[in-house]
Amino acid sequence: MMSKLRIYNTLAYKKQEFSPIDENHVRLYACGPTVYNYAHIGNARMAVVFDILSRVLKQIYPKVTYVSNITDIEDKIIKAARETGEDISTITRKYTDIYNSDMAALGVGLPDDQPRATEHIPQMLDIIKRLIDNGHAYARDGHVLFRVNSFEAYGRLSGRSKDEQIAGARVEVAPYKEDACDFVLWKPSHDDEPGWDSPWGFGRPGWHIECSAMSEARLGLPFDIHGGGADLKFPHHENEVAQSCCSLPLVDGDDKNDVTRFAKYWVHNGFVTVEGEKMSKSLGNVTLVHNLLDEGVQGETIRFTLMSAHYRQPLNWTQNALKQSKAQLDRFYQALFDNCDVDVIDGRAMPEGFLNALLDDLNSPLALAELNDLAGQLTKTKTAEAKTDFINALNLIGLCQNDPAAWLGYGQACDTIDADAIDRLLEERQQARKDKNFARADEIRDELAANNIVIEDTPSGPKWKKST
Repeated sequence: MMSKLRIYNTLAYKKQEFSPIDENHVRLYACGPTVYNYAHIGNARMAVVFDILSRVLKQIYPKVTYVSNITDIEDKIIKAARETGEDISTITRKYTDIYNSDMAALGVGLPDDQPRATEHIPQMLDIIKRLIDNGHAYARDGHVLFRVNSFEAYGRLSGRSKDEQIAGARVEVAPYKEDACDFVLWKPSHDDEPGWDSPWGFGRPGWHIECSAMSEARLGLPFDIHGGGADLKFPHHENEVAQSCCSLPLVDGDDKNDVTRFAKYWVHNGFVTVEGEKMSKSLGNVTLVHNLLDEGVQGETIRFTLMSAHYRQPLNWTQNALKQSKAQLDRFYQALFDNCDVDVIDGRAMPEGFLNALLDDLNSPLALAELNDLAGQLTKTKTAEAKTDFINALNLIGLCQNDPAAWLGYGQACDTIDADAIDRLLEERQQARKDKNFARADEIRDELAANNIVIEDTPSGPKWKKST
């Protein structure tokens, strides 16, 4: 019997059993980055969550297509180009490459498809034309706007009233709007701004229409799961639902207010705070993944920390949490290192308890607790079954993908002392211990410790490693 995933569906406001539109091909879309600067840990949390979701889906379904886009045309990008004097395409290519490299360091694989917004302008224009033709959008003063009052189901995803919609969207009161809630599908561009020819004049797309065009073009409608950070629920995702549903023709008695005609399930990950405070430029606490990596924090430590809270709950990013994640990863790697000679069994099923934790709404804290138990079983039993279970679980969620000896520092000298000198001191220490000259043995241990070298006395003799 096929394993079943239960996932919290934002659209239904409850956890539901996931039932794909086509069990032979599951389709998933998550809103990717706007590439004008480095990604922060909030961006990284989304990437890690949907990386894990796609891995779990691929564990239980024969084919999964995971699409996550690149937004490479947006007002923030235009502003960055003006401030730096760089060409827009140079900025977007640079930060796309950096984003993918930084996420790879966190064990996040590339999505199956990573479309760029600027590659889908014709599809955006087509959706906008369909919306105008069926009365859901209107053109005025070089702008095209979606007529929110024409879609009765607007607000169903976010659960917002019209007053809350106005407040939440921080709407612009503009003379070209019929209603304050109406949002931009197309807007005019000045000569010094990027733009494309359209029936409504030279201009560029609004942000929301981009994901509607890319998801429809790459996955077809409807598709199974749409997701992103909780901050996108309104207005971005609400607007996507409206424009996509209203652009579709009504056939075979379709309900025009059926929001599942776009996506059947919606998944949103929670916010990230830093040391208990909201990330903001004014507080100076915006934590960039690129900087953490440059400071020597291992990507897997960042990934583990982002997984330490349930994806729907807020995550408080702290130095202590990073330290705890590193210590737990060290324990996992130590179990692998100590059992490096134990065989692995090909074709063994995923550990049931571990998989069931992930199938229960991606319960990563429970999955990590199961991992801890699997590590303990390996340490205790040293069997091929225990090692295989542990490795299979680690591989599924992208942890412990490095060489255990390298991670733990075995055989790695420091700038202040080389490996030959360490080996000579260890030999001298062994002799000192045989001669019961424990004072000299302790001196050697202290000398090595001062050079960040840790000695481990084992039944097979001393081992040394670089302190991590």
